[in-house]
Amino acid sequence: MTFPTTLDLNAIVSYTVNVSPGFAAVPGFNELLILGPSIKIPVATRVYEFSSLSAMLSYGFLTSDPEYLAAAIYFAQSPAPSKVMIGRRDKTTSPIETVLQALTACRTASRNWYMAVCLEAAAADHLACAGFMESASPLSVYGFTTADANVILSSPSPTDICTALKALSYKRTIGQYSTQSLYAIAGILGYACGQNSGLANSAFTLKFKQEVGVTPEPMDVNALGIIEGKNCNLYVNYNSFYNFFEQGVMVNGWFFDRVINLDMLGTNIQLNVANLLYASDRVPQTEAGVSQIVSAIHDACEAAYTVGYLGPGTWRGPAVMNLNYGDALPRGYVIQPQRLSDQSSADKAARKAPPIYVCIVEAGAIHSLVVQVNVSV
Repeated sequence: MTFPTTLDLNAIVSYTVNVSPGFAAVPGFNELLILGPSIKIPVATRVYEFSSLSAMLSYGFLTSDPEYLAAAIYFAQSPAPSKVMIGRRDKTTSPIETVLQALTACRTASRNWYMAVCLEAAAADHLACAGFMESASPLSVYGFTTADANVILSSPSPTDICTALKALSYKRTIGQYSTQSLYAIAGILGYACGQNSGLANSAFTLKFKQEVGVTPEPMDVNALGIIEGKNCNLYVNYNSFYNFFEQGVMVNGWFFDRVINLDMLGTNIQLNVANLLYASDRVPQTEAGVSQIVSAIHDACEAAYTVGYLGPGTWRGPAVMNLNYGDALPRGYVIQPQRLSDQSSADKAARKAPPIYVCIVEAGAIHSLVVQVNVSV
């Protein structure tokens, strides 16, 4: 009889390998959709992603195509974005597809882009697209360029897109006045996509940034005040040396960086908690279980602190549980769950977690200052 020279170790130590389910990926907040009329992309495909201008040329775009021209400004920024999505508006149908219909179709076709600009769009198209993007899912931002002379008029005009959008108080639309570049807004959005890396201290503001490939707008102080009073942005020159974008606001007056950072923080909290529930056999309805949820929220807040969106500060809001006006937040946030012992029987039976309150302090950014020089003689 022949025996094996070794015995199976499973007789002493057996094991199995359990692979955790994959987590939902955090959506990107650094990709622009450029929606145009060229017929290169099939309507059935609707959107296509490109990593460079050369890739667009290889696909069949021409250097004279509006999508290419807008993408050239987008990719020219520093730091440069890594990818762009080109969307197709179908103008071969009768009636011709509207810009809004095309944008809606692009949002349905892909969830990967966060910002969008629509080429060959009139003021009415911008109004319609801005309204759609205000409540689109996933969260989205709309950008437009206008050269309408009515924007400079101190008295509102019916065709003044900036006055109309400001009146609607949309927080997801950003506009730029430019008579020098038809696709100017693609420049500042390109900077935003390139800078938004998620790395330490990568938080940014749009003010003072260069728009490579965009000519500064000739402007005097009075016209500047009128345009910026309508929450429209410009690319201007100061002191014959500095070319920069200002003010970096949405049409409701919020700063762009505030919108994108709040979107990222909220989305990260949502996905972190969802991934915890998805990957766990169960999250117990105990203080230990609530602590797991708090930990998932903490990770999202820490990421916001790491990039520089949240920073040390003082709470200036109303009292929230144990947090009072004037309390210090060393890392710019505090997370407070209600006690399970205070939960109603109905909520406990429904397997609900107690409410969890996240209070944050934004690090903000300095956009202007006053310096006093005192001289002693």
